[in-house]
Amino acid sequence: MKAGLATVAAAVLAPMLVLSRDTQRSRRASASRIGSHAFNTGWLFGGEYDPGAEAVERDDRSFTPITLPHTVCALSWSDWDPRDWQRVWIYRRHFDGAPLRGNRVFVDFDGIMVNAIAVLNDASIGAHRGGYLPWSVELTGHIVAGDNLLAIIVDARCMAVPPIASDHGPSTIDFLQPGGIYRDATLRVVPQAYVADVFARPVDVLTGAPSLDVECTVDVAIAPPSPATLTVELLDGERRLAVRTQQIRLVVGTVAAAVHVDGFGATELWSPDHPKLYVVRVTLAVRGAEKHSLERRIGFRDVSFRPDGFFLNGARLQIFGVNRHQLFPYLGMAAPERLQRRDAEILRRELNCNMVRCSHYPQSPHFLDACDELGLMVWQEPPGWVHLGGARWQEMVLQDVRDMIVRDRNRPSVIVWATRLDETGNAPALYAKTRRLAYELDGTRPTTGAMRVHSTDGWAQDVFGFDDYHGSDGGAVLLPPLPGVPYLVSETVGALAGPPRFRWVDSDRVLASQALMHAQVHDIAAADARYAGVLAWAGIDYASMNGGRRIWRSLKTPGVVDTFRMPKPGAAFYRSQVDPAVRGVILPTFSWGRSEVLRDGAAATALTDPNAPVMIATNCDRLEAYVDDVHVATGVPDARQFPYLAYPPVFVSLPVADPVLVSGRGDLRIDGYVRGQWIATVRMSADPSRDRLELTADNQSIEADGSDATRVTFRAVDAYGNRRANVTGDVVLSLSGPALLVGDNPFAFGAYGGVGGAFVQSLAGQTGTVTVAAQHRSLGRAVVHVTVTDPASGPSGPS
Repeated sequence: MKAGLATVAAAVLAPMLVLSRDTQRSRRASASRIGSHAFNTGWLFGGEYDPGAEAVERDDRSFTPITLPHTVCALSWSDWDPRDWQRVWIYRRHFDGAPLRGNRVFVDFDGIMVNAIAVLNDASIGAHRGGYLPWSVELTGHIVAGDNLLAIIVDARCMAVPPIASDHGPSTIDFLQPGGIYRDATLRVVPQAYVADVFARPVDVLTGAPSLDVECTVDVAIAPPSPATLTVELLDGERRLAVRTQQIRLVVGTVAAAVHVDGFGATELWSPDHPKLYVVRVTLAVRGAEKHSLERRIGFRDVSFRPDGFFLNGARLQIFGVNRHQLFPYLGMAAPERLQRRDAEILRRELNCNMVRCSHYPQSPHFLDACDELGLMVWQEPPGWVHLGGARWQEMVLQDVRDMIVRDRNRPSVIVWATRLDETGNAPALYAKTRRLAYELDGTRPTTGAMRVHSTDGWAQDVFGFDDYHGSDGGAVLLPPLPGVPYLVSETVGALAGPPRFRWVDSDRVLASQALMHAQVHDIAAADARYAGVLAWAGIDYASMNGGRRIWRSLKTPGVVDTFRMPKPGAAFYRSQVDPAVRGVILPTFSWGRSEVLRDGAAATALTDPNAPVMIATNCDRLEAYVDDVHVATGVPDARQFPYLAYPPVFVSLPVADPVLVSGRGDLRIDGYVRGQWIATVRMSADPSRDRLELTADNQSIEADGSDATRVTFRAVDAYGNRRANVTGDVVLSLSGPALLVGDNPFAFGAYGGVGGAFVQSLAGQTGTVTVAAQHRSLGRAVVHVTVTDPASGPSGPS
């Protein structure tokens, strides 16, 4: 085991449940009622698989109790080694079958990395390939009245399964894939005939008289002797807006039914500023059997990509967004609901994005739920990255596209399907099939795919997505849109343009250049209506081994927020693009004071060139700067360099050579004004004697379900709460109360750059107050408290 990972090992190899094994075994699945029931607790992890580990006769008392989501190996925030997880692993789950008999029973897995085999009571009942889409396995017919054993054999080896192509290893794609049952599991109990799927397609949403075409799929194991009744309702909260009922004849197998719902009048339109959601509920009633209902959330909205831009609900809207990977420090991809939803909050509410590209695979349903609720539009794409495989591999691509669309086609946030894998070459036969699938299964959204060649030769999608990494004079530029086609920049800035890395240990000049380049590309796109907009690279740092000198400790750092979701100076531009009536923003992209610490062999100062202007991201129309209350500069937005941004940055020259500042005792104050009225002030201290350790938690409370977690972060800050660069030493963490601390302890504060983080994860069934403390030798001690409460009856919402 790697040094320094003791806390991580305790939390990952033996997560996330502290119950005696006897208590575990007595907690059988007792849900007999029709419906879906959480199935994340009660699992046993046996580590690396050996033949027979799935057998009923195998003694599993040495297995480790765990709660899903789960990663098979210990991970730090960096230095991930795929050899740690690229093996075959065994999970087991006991449950009582007596309450379940007489119904049909499924276990639904939201995601298993990478391949899986299910064995129930020594009978193989299903297998699945691929790590990013759901898999359901039916238990019906194999359940006994007493103890049942469900075993899942997880194969996390690197094989030719998308996005990995034949004979390729983990370093041939630009993200790592730690193995495990890394998303939620659900026990689903249904009648012999049940509603298997619902697709509700809004029609004529801009006319004032919208309607719904509802496609219902019914799965029938035993056909009843008389017709069944299908009822479709449109709900606005508890209020029923419309209902339609029709009879259908059931036969064994799959039965499709189409129901048209109209007459409910005008609806509120879904948009980033008004993400109004409705519910469609479909109920199947069969004489002599319990009713079964399935609900889907929908939104009424109209999307259109044209050569003159993107139009939402008939009005042009500039796309302003980033790409996102679902990788987390310590957890890999196994982040619970709250953390997934928190990422959507960061992108929408803190970075002011109106769209995210889910690169390069379908992402967590919890993340997408939050996108629906927050108004964050989504580019959704199947697993893939640059490489194409052979005929069998391409059949898996088709299955991925099918599963992706069926899973997410009701979501109003999803506005475009990528039916072409990321940056792959032309494959006309394959992409004709994927595009046709999208039209057949949905038909309401355009298709796209990220291109690395600026040409429509061989291109056959609806929207031309282009990964544009062009630069000039140390800045970022975009190629002009291709004529006659809808055009969206799907990546830019962070992967191939600009400095190789954007780390906290890099100089102010490097970190500020990230903010500058993001501002440049968004200004270029806003200047020309032919650009639908920009999805920049990237939102969040992520684990990767692909990229040469851009890789640092198996981590890629193009994100405007770091792996702990802490905003870098690169995020300052995004954070400033908000109406000042909502909040005033003044975000310097530099640190204040001098430093003699060596970075990468070169002496660095807070302001590397004393004569160079520094960038301040702001939504103010005038800034006034003072040092120790002496006025030193006035700055206004640079509308000459950024004429098309809503809120251009300000560039000012500050007197860094002044003896007061050199002595390290001058405080900087920046006041911001809009139309002559003061709206915000930022203060920065050059005096390190007043520095302190700041510790924060995202949430005041989490739920005692064994997987819920909140992020805690710590920073070296000056007297006013600004990050202090070039801090050395470690941070030592401690936790008391009913939770686990998931993270490196001690944390290498100096190696990462004066910023760090961990997670507080609940223990199943244990409630109370958790106290987390962080200690640094010179910055002192900081404390936060988190309350662990009884699990709520429904899913937790955005924090």
